[in-house]
Amino acid sequence: MIYGLVRPDSGRMLLRGAPYQPAKPSEARQNGVAMVFQHFSLFEALNVAENVALGMENPPPMRELAERIRAVSQEYGLPLDPAKLVGDLSAGERQRVEIIRCLLQDPKLLIMDEPTSVLTPQEVGILFQTLRQLSAEGTAILYISHKLEEIRSLCDEATILRRGKVVATCTPRDKTARELAELMVGQVLTPPAKAPKPPGPVALEVTGLSVASPNPFGTALKDVSFTLRQGEVLGIAGVAGNGQDELLLAMSGEILSPEAAVKIAGQPVGRLGPNARRALGLVAAPEERLGHAAAPDMSLTENALLSSYVRKGFLKRGFIGWGAVEEFAQGIIKAFDVRTPGSHVAARALSGGNLQKFVIGREILQEPSVIVVNQPTWGVDAAAAAAIRQALLDLAARGAAVVAISQDLDELVEISDSFAALNEGRMTRPRPAQGLTVDEIGLMMGGAHGMDVAHHHEQQGASA
Repeated sequence: MIYGLVRPDSGRMLLRGAPYQPAKPSEARQNGVAMVFQHFSLFEALNVAENVALGMENPPPMRELAERIRAVSQEYGLPLDPAKLVGDLSAGERQRVEIIRCLLQDPKLLIMDEPTSVLTPQEVGILFQTLRQLSAEGTAILYISHKLEEIRSLCDEATILRRGKVVATCTPRDKTARELAELMVGQVLTPPAKAPKPPGPVALEVTGLSVASPNPFGTALKDVSFTLRQGEVLGIAGVAGNGQDELLLAMSGEILSPEAAVKIAGQPVGRLGPNARRALGLVAAPEERLGHAAAPDMSLTENALLSSYVRKGFLKRGFIGWGAVEEFAQGIIKAFDVRTPGSHVAARALSGGNLQKFVIGREILQEPSVIVVNQPTWGVDAAAAAAIRQALLDLAARGAAVVAISQDLDELVEISDSFAALNEGRMTRPRPAQGLTVDEIGLMMGGAHGMDVAHHHEQQGASA
């Protein structure tokens, strides 16, 4: 509503003391309001300058615009090459394009929605320096995030929303992250409990996995190797676009690989597709929930069938046992608190967070021996995120091997037994998660491959 994409039904807005109700985003921009969205709106086949020009009302000539991009990006510590193709940029650099596009409009109010979800801890530090500089220069910043330590470190005031209503305002520095989370969800949060357990036999083995990406702007996997035992949780971090999607596709069987590159319980499955791997116990929940994990126009019952009929035995002599499918769908809705009128509702009618709970629940309730999830708690509230993490830990406690790919480092530290990071399609050697610092994780995400992180710190100290 502030940015002019949605019209308010009632109430009023004042901008600098004057009534304000933009009919469209261009009107908001003319009033000095700029917005960086959670999901980027960039054309990968165009370069940085062309993308910036598309977001401007009256762009200057390209050569002049390129100079301005260089100057403004250097001034705010977010250097960008105007001639570089967006498809070749990392997620962090793409975010810079969005921010610089906003800054060239000289905004009086900058709205940022979950701006750090695709950044390493080091890149977050650079972004926060930029935001503090903008604030000191007089720009008001509306910062939307569920990362509570960021709110505490950056924001002067916080407004907490729950189900569309303001439930509290506070000075975030005076609250703990736990207090803020409990205000958000309206209940006391208990961290997920990990049952101590000795790992079982090897459940998943990946050896020298190198595959091309099906996406022209994707990232090829390069010589990925790891071993995962029953009951073990492997957390894999990485800035978006470093091979996470490709790794999930190669595990699920949507991308085929040399036969021995992937083994389930010792059996080579590299040339087997998704249904054959499901039959052997491996299930997967991809990041893109609408279109990949779920068919938008199909009901929840139909979506429950699509990925589970192999393991749940819903097909008998070519006929679908719809009664059993319906029961399974309702079981997912109940067990994972999916807010929906019923299992007859189309997937696209659910909010992102509720659909996320449904697709993760659908895989967990198949009792797999191996589960691979990408961004398991993307876009869900703190209580639902805690429930999903607990469900993954409970599954591991029952003997399943879990691969959790996530950009939420706190989440990975909370649930992982071992930890690795992806950078440009290469994966660091998994190491025990216990005792790892966020700074060390950030170095691994930034590409300190196979490097002793302590040695890296010594090198930095020497070069400084």
